Amino acid sequence: MATGNKIKFSIFILAAGIILLSGCSGLKPKPSPVSLYVDALSYEQNNNTQKAIEKLNTSVKIDSNFAPSYSKLAEIYQNEQNYQKSAEHYEKATNVNTWSFKDHLNLGKVYEILERYARSAKAYTRACDLKSYHLGAHLGAARSYCKIEDLDNALLYAEKAKNIDPNRTEVRKIFGDIYEQKKNHEQAIAAYKRALEVDSNNTEVMTALGIVYLRTGRNEPAKELLKSVIEKEPNNSKAHNYLGYCYLQLGELEKAIASYEQALEINEKDWDAHRGLGVAYMLSARKNDQQFDEQIKEKALQQWKKSLQINPDQSNSERLRKLIEKFE
Repeated sequence: MATGNKIKFSIFILAAGIILLSGCSGLKPKPSPVSLYVDALSYEQNNNTQKAIEKLNTSVKIDSNFAPSYSKLAEIYQNEQNYQKSAEHYEKATNVNTWSFKDHLNLGKVYEILERYARSAKAYTRACDLKSYHLGAHLGAARSYCKIEDLDNALLYAEKAKNIDPNRTEVRKIFGDIYEQKKNHEQAIAAYKRALEVDSNNTEVMTALGIVYLRTGRNEPAKELLKSVIEKEPNNSKAHNYLGYCYLQLGELEKAIASYEQALEINEKDWDAHRGLGVAYMLSARKNDQQFDEQIKEKALQQWKKSLQINPDQSNSERLRKLIEKFE
């Protein structure tokens, strides 16, 4: 081939190569999980969570072991209070990356909100293993073990929390909760009082102490505590409910009815308040052993039925059903 022809051929090959390369450059490269994750962060910052979720879901389809996307999905769902989906994605994140303290801690928080305490205890425990000095993880573990009545482990993690920060109200309160579960009322009272030494206006601790007083027959101090809670938090339905029970114990039926009704005005789904109000009405309806005010008795029966309708599996449900049958 002549030299000129060789040059022309080389130029043709080079031009063809350029055309092919330019054609390939027009093709969109396949997105990587990392780039999709970065895009999702940008969308989230611009409050476009739906688009962020789409990007994150695509990223885990490409790479099912890309833990950051599972973690971010879980965080988004947690912020949206979709706790079930949040838990599902934190589970995936922790399965892929078993060393992620943040994901184990948040998994514990989400399961605790969902009241799946055995699972929250497991997640918090793993978080404690990863960071032995983290107060929130140890308190979460203690609370969760207390809920499932594994009181030895509850006490173990409460002690560890105490070693981290002995002066926190939450630390002192959890000991009260554990001792109360153990039915060691005097130690529970002492623990709650120590918590109030740190934060005298903590209504959660005040309510808990008031309940222990009720369970030990100390109705007057219970009444004063619960009234103080209500002064600070007028919409505290739990305090109104237990104050109603306190008035029942003191034989002050009108005040008991008023307290229970206030509790139900705040939270009409409170099955325990319905049951207590039914008791107060029935006692008010009794004229003597044989005679009742029928209208008030009917109110009592309606409250008991509502209580069972809301929570058919409540403790002593069979006894309540028998009482309804007896008085109908």
